[in-house]
Amino acid sequence: MAHPSVAVLERHMLLYRRLWKASVFSFFALPYLFLVSIGAGVGGYVGEVDGFAYLDWIAPGILASTVYQIAVNESTYGVYTDFEWVGGIHTMRGTRVSIRDMVAGWILYVLVMVVMAVAAFLTIAWLFGTLHSPWVWTVPLVCALLAIGAAGPTMAFAASIRNDGYFELLIRFVVIPTTLFAGVFFPVEELPQGFRQLAYASPLWHGVELVRAASLGTSTAWPVLVHIGYLLLVAAAGWICAEAAFRRRLDS
Repeated sequence: MAHPSVAVLERHMLLYRRLWKASVFSFFALPYLFLVSIGAGVGGYVGEVDGFAYLDWIAPGILASTVYQIAVNESTYGVYTDFEWVGGIHTMRGTRVSIRDMVAGWILYVLVMVVMAVAAFLTIAWLFGTLHSPWVWTVPLVCALLAIGAAGPTMAFAASIRNDGYFELLIRFVVIPTTLFAGVFFPVEELPQGFRQLAYASPLWHGVELVRAASLGTSTAWPVLVHIGYLLLVAAAGWICAEAAFRRRLDS
């Protein structure tokens, strides 16, 4: 038998084989539409930001926000249905798959989805000529770290609720505000001081800063190691919270 975490990943990939067509649009068409409509369209009115064309400046932010949203989306209904309706996680509990393996396997699945999305986005961004740094090879690593930081807390939330209506609150009051005010579409420095502090607390802002620096060859707002350290801290905390939530739900 494969390592239990890999076995969990294989199970999710088998399920994904029935749903992969639905992700083609989000992986390939959405990045293109975003870059054309917002980057090129709105960029014609905005002009330059920090010395770069708006299309070039916004592309890394859109990539980071896409990764963030994929990680959240893949960690909501999938986890909830496995607990509440399908019972897949309860079935795993009866095997030698541990709770840590369940969480690790799910995060591995999220990372597979993210890697595919990042590869597609970078290809489109390269065709648009928005990549200006040899450090672009680090973008998938940053995106993987951001994805773990977003997936862990979301998995913990999904494992803790008994009504999927709470996901609407998560999207409306966490995901959308985070996406709007994390430096994706405009510099965080333009926000009022109070809102700026909230942006700094978001892992997405740190991901945007690192992806933008790696794509454009610019410096980050804070030292690179601070951004990476914050994402590592969020990822570790989210993973621990996810394991605790899974254990609490399975033992209840």
